[in-house]
Amino acid sequence: MRLIPERFKHNNLFITMFMITVLIIVTVSVTITWTTIRMSEQFFFDKFSITNARVMKQLNESLDKFNYSIVIASNNLQQSVTLKEILTKEDESNVERLSSIYTMSQLMKRLEPNLDAYEVSIIVTGTNGMSYATDRSYWPIHDEELKNSYLTKKTYDNPNKLFYQYDYRPNREDGRYIVATKALLERTSGNNYGSLYFAIKETEFKKFYSSFTSPGNNVFFVNSDGIIVSSNQSKLIGQKSNELLGYATKSGEDPNEDYIIGDFMGKEQIILMEYIPSFDMYMFNIIDKQTAFGNLIDTNKILLIVMGIVFIALIIVLLASRRLTNSLSRMVKQIENTPKHDFHQYVSVSGTYETRQIGKAFNSMLDELHEYVDQLVVSQKHRRNAELAALQQQINPHFLYNTLTSIKMMANHGSKEETESMINALISLLQNTIGNVNETVTVKQEIDNLRNYVLINQKRYGNRIKVNFFVSGDCEEHKIPKLILQPFMENSFFHAFNHKPEGFIHVLIWKEGNLLICEVVDNGDGMEVSADSHLPPSNRKQEFFSGIGVRNVDERIQLIYGDLYGVQISSELGEGTKVRITLPL
Repeated sequence: MRLIPERFKHNNLFITMFMITVLIIVTVSVTITWTTIRMSEQFFFDKFSITNARVMKQLNESLDKFNYSIVIASNNLQQSVTLKEILTKEDESNVERLSSIYTMSQLMKRLEPNLDAYEVSIIVTGTNGMSYATDRSYWPIHDEELKNSYLTKKTYDNPNKLFYQYDYRPNREDGRYIVATKALLERTSGNNYGSLYFAIKETEFKKFYSSFTSPGNNVFFVNSDGIIVSSNQSKLIGQKSNELLGYATKSGEDPNEDYIIGDFMGKEQIILMEYIPSFDMYMFNIIDKQTAFGNLIDTNKILLIVMGIVFIALIIVLLASRRLTNSLSRMVKQIENTPKHDFHQYVSVSGTYETRQIGKAFNSMLDELHEYVDQLVVSQKHRRNAELAALQQQINPHFLYNTLTSIKMMANHGSKEETESMINALISLLQNTIGNVNETVTVKQEIDNLRNYVLINQKRYGNRIKVNFFVSGDCEEHKIPKLILQPFMENSFFHAFNHKPEGFIHVLIWKEGNLLICEVVDNGDGMEVSADSHLPPSNRKQEFFSGIGVRNVDERIQLIYGDLYGVQISSELGEGTKVRITLPL
C-alpha cells in the first residue's frame, strides 16, 4: 500500500502539471458550455416574453372593456334623479316601496346593453335602508352583512373612487367574487346617499384569461394587499402572497426589465408583471422555466459531446507531460535520498540539458553547504558565548556609583547593620550578574537577586514603594533565563512613580497548564501602550540596571523557546502597568 504514494511522490511535478492542465481544460469547457446554454435560454426567454407580453396586452384590453362597462353603468345610476329619490325617501308605505322596487328594476334593465356581455349581479343600497339586487342568488350576501362589511367601509372611506375588491362566500362551492364598489354622492353637498356593488364570480372573471393559460403557464391577479383574487391555480385564490407582492415592487424599480427570473411555488419561474390601474391590481404571468424550456435544449447531448472532447484532450496532455517530466522525476528521487547519507551522496548528471545543469548545480551546492555548516556551527557557538558575557558585563555605572555613595553615607552615620546588609546585597547582586556564567538560573535565585536589588534601592530612596513577592512553592526550582525580571523591576522603581508619591510593585510567579507565568505589576502612573505589546514604551527611559532592556529580554526568550513565548505589556494611564512573561515548563 505504501508503494503507490511513494511512486506518486517522485512524480509530483508531472502530477501538478497534469492536474493544472486538467483544471484549465475542464474550467474552459464548463464555462463555454454553461455560457452557450445560458445564451440559448436567454434567447428563448426574450422571444417568449415578447409573445406573452402581447398576450397580456390583449388581456389588459379585455379587462379595460369590462371596466368601461362597469364605469358606464355606475355613472348612469349616479346620474339618475329617480334612483336618488328612491334611496333617500323616508317612511314609505308598502305600496310605495313596491313601486320603488319596480322603478329600480326598470332602471336596471336599461343597464343591460352595457353589461349584457358579462354575468354580473348588481346591488344598490341607500342610506334609508332601501336595497335592490338584480339576482340575489348570484351573490348571496344579506343586506345587514353588506352594510357592515369591509367592502362598504372601504367604499365610504374613498367615495370618489371605483374599487375592485375580493369577497368570499364560504357557504357556496364557487363562492369567490370580485366586486366593483362605488359610493353614490349628491352633486351639490357631496353627501353619500347610497352605494353600488357589481359582483362577478371569480370563475366568470377567469374566462378573461383562461384561454391563455396552459401547464406551466399561470396567471395571477393580486391586489395591493398581496391577496390573490383570481388565478388558474384555484387553490391559491384568497391567500396572501408576499412573494408576488415583492416581485411587483422589484419589477417597478426597473421599468426596462421585461421579466424577472425568480422562485415561486418552490420552482424557478419566469415572471412577467403588469399593473392595472383601473382595477388597482397586479397581473402576473408566471411561467415554469422547466416546463416551458426543459425540452428545448438537449443538455445531456451537449454534455456528452463536451466530455468526449475533454477526454481526448486529457489523453494528449497526459502523454506529453509524462514525456517531458521523466528525467526530472528521476533526479527528484536521487535528491530525496541525499539527506539519508548526510548530504554526502551526489546525484548523477544525466538526462536532458536542463536536468544535467540542475544536477551539476546541486552537486556544487552540496560542497558549499558542507563548508557553510561547519562555519556556522563554530560561529553560533562563539556568538552565544559572547552575548552572555556581554550581558553579564553591562552594569549601569551610575547604579554602582550611587550604591557605593549610599554605603559611604551609612558608614559615616554609624549605621553598621544597615551598611553591612547593603554591602551583602550588592555583593550577591554582582555575583549573580558577573560571577555566574550560566545562561539560566532557578526561580528562587532570580527572586533572591530581585530582593537584593529592592533592598539596595529602598535603602537609597526610602520605603515609599512597597514590593511584594508571590511565588508558588512548586515553581522555585524551575530554570528560567537569567536577568529577565530585574529590568522590569527597575523600570517600575524609577519611571512608574514620577507623579504618584507612593505605591506598590507585585512580583507574581505561578504555573498555568504547561506554562510558567511571571508578572511584574505596579499601580504607578501608567502609560499609553497597545494591548499585548511586546515592545517597551517609547515614553520611558531605557537606563536599566542590566542594560538589557525590555526588547532584549523578549528577544532572548523567543530565541531560546520560540515565537509562542515572550513579554506582553499592558498599561493604562493613571492605573499602572502589568508586564507578563510567558515561559514553557
